Amino acid sequence: MGNTLLINQLPKAELHLHIEGTLEPELMFRIAKRNNIELPFSSVEEIRSAYNFSNLQTFLDIYYKGAEVLQTEQDFYDLTWAYLQRAAVDNIRHTEIFFDPQTHTQRGIAYETVVTGIHRALQDADQLNITSRLILCFLRHLSAEDADETFDQALPFIHMIDGIGLDSSELNNPPEDFAAVFTRAREAGLKCVAHAGEEGPPEYIWGALKSLQVSRIDHGVCALEDALLVEYLKENQIPLTVCPLSNLKLKIFETIADNNLLELIKADLCVTVNSDDPAYFGGYLNDNFHALDRALNLSAEQIIQLVKNSFDASFIDESLRHKYLAEVGAYE
Repeated sequence: MGNTLLINQLPKAELHLHIEGTLEPELMFRIAKRNNIELPFSSVEEIRSAYNFSNLQTFLDIYYKGAEVLQTEQDFYDLTWAYLQRAAVDNIRHTEIFFDPQTHTQRGIAYETVVTGIHRALQDADQLNITSRLILCFLRHLSAEDADETFDQALPFIHMIDGIGLDSSELNNPPEDFAAVFTRAREAGLKCVAHAGEEGPPEYIWGALKSLQVSRIDHGVCALEDALLVEYLKENQIPLTVCPLSNLKLKIFETIADNNLLELIKADLCVTVNSDDPAYFGGYLNDNFHALDRALNLSAEQIIQLVKNSFDASFIDESLRHKYLAEVGAYE
């Protein structure tokens, strides 16, 4: 069996996926029309051509602009349901979705509107044979006080989320700034993750581990610059949710062949493959696997291990984890 077929058929988990980053131009155009919102684009093709950017900040500018079309609970349902349908095509059996409530509350959309629409779609995902977890992310370019207020808004609906995270512009926004709100989340029984080591230095990964006490690092590709950090990640089996096409689009690596995934694997780290913001970065989960396979000549064993890692690194219960891992094991 060739790796193309193997990648397509393997059951998978996706752990690093921003739901706002799945907003395809067609859906953006359709929702904008439904909500009578005038976009600065005259066509779907013009929107797609605008999905060209050179770094994290220019990406975030268009990302936040696109999110402005999302106004109603139905909009957030439709956005999430569109991703879930696409995930089913890639044989994703479990997904852990990030959402950024501040992106919406900052422009007057109620937190309840956002989380209820997403949650309702996730509940319907059993029709697609997909399980899920939902992770609220704080925007690190906003203040810790703003994050605290967002968590206050989330408390009446806390049964709808499973964890919290930290995302947005990494440079000059260290994780330590958000230690207090992460403590509140842990005390509420939520899992904690954080973006670190994408554009930021290894020190930001240390900060996320020590100050925020996260159980997963999102991105983390710069970890190899710090031997002590690599040893810590290995000993504690802290997963890294790596996003290859994202790294390529944002110029973290010049080519897919430059991606350090193989070095991370050789360091015995728990590496997973994810799509991040697939509508903007040119590919969903299987596209990321195929790109890596072509550029790095992955073995079938490495692909299977990466998929196993995704289930091991997930926040699902043990019985479900064993079920999914058994499905993966059928391909060994």
